[in-house]
Amino acid sequence: MTNIGEKVVCLVAYHIFFMLFVWSYWKTIFTLPMNPSKEFHLSYSDKESLEREPRGESQQEVLRRAAKDLPIYTRTMSGAIRYCDRCHLVKPDRCHHCSVCDKCILKMDHHCPWVNNCVGFSNYKFFLLFLAYSLLYCLFIAATDLQYFIKFWTNGLPDTQAKFHIMFLFFAAAMFSVSLSSLFGYHCWLVSKNKSTLEVFRAPIFRHRTDKNGFSLGFSKNLRQVFGDEKKYWLLPVFSSLGDGCSFPTCLVNQDPEQASTPGGLNSTSKSENHLFPAKPLRDSQSHLLTDAPSWPETAAKADKGKVGMSNPALTMENET
Repeated sequence: MTNIGEKVVCLVAYHIFFMLFVWSYWKTIFTLPMNPSKEFHLSYSDKESLEREPRGESQQEVLRRAAKDLPIYTRTMSGAIRYCDRCHLVKPDRCHHCSVCDKCILKMDHHCPWVNNCVGFSNYKFFLLFLAYSLLYCLFIAATDLQYFIKFWTNGLPDTQAKFHIMFLFFAAAMFSVSLSSLFGYHCWLVSKNKSTLEVFRAPIFRHRTDKNGFSLGFSKNLRQVFGDEKKYWLLPVFSSLGDGCSFPTCLVNQDPEQASTPGGLNSTSKSENHLFPAKPLRDSQSHLLTDAPSWPETAAKADKGKVGMSNPALTMENET
């Protein structure tokens, strides 16, 4: 390059992409995965009761008591509450046990060997930005190196060892760009559908049925659930995701009339309706994502507060990773 302005623009752009790439990569690696809160863990007395009782209705009764006030909507394939016998806790929605970390991870997407960490609720935004900025970084290098790569094959470069570095740099940047673009595109699709990688392979099971789109609230709200409400933080590797990772808004079809989270104004006759409507979790940390639907009457909210989860289905132990 001979033009000073071109050199300045390339240097500034390069260092911006590089800084954001390293920052997001660092946050993805060193952000600890979030685990379920204490309320999901069995008490000492419940653990003892569970160990004493034979498998069957007695154990189910112990688990009923432990899970009756928890904001959980997903079930096992047999229709029971999801329980982790390694962590001794009732699994929150979208939580899974990681066999590598040997702990339950909130909204677990996958365990990534490239960052040596679980990708879940606490660092999923950082992981997405890491993919985005690494893709931009590789595309920028490939684009700025392209003209010299062409000169390499047309013998337009000085006959030194440096020309082989240019060829290697272009091939490396181009190959990483292809692989990163496919991975980044896949995770953008996951965000738009409010799914995790695990939920693509095993759709979440609710009380009424398996529903692969049970957590989807529409593109805009799905995006805000990961990136937050304040757009000024969307492109920065700072935590801005909505909620606490333990409960998520759902859009359930043919909700069980016994489910205590029925919105105010709806009763058991709602079971026959075929339209989507939101189910309000115990926590209100993400309830404003449902503001397009009819508002929750305060009186109904108070009345339902003490009933959430009281009518869970029969519970069984589940051993899964």
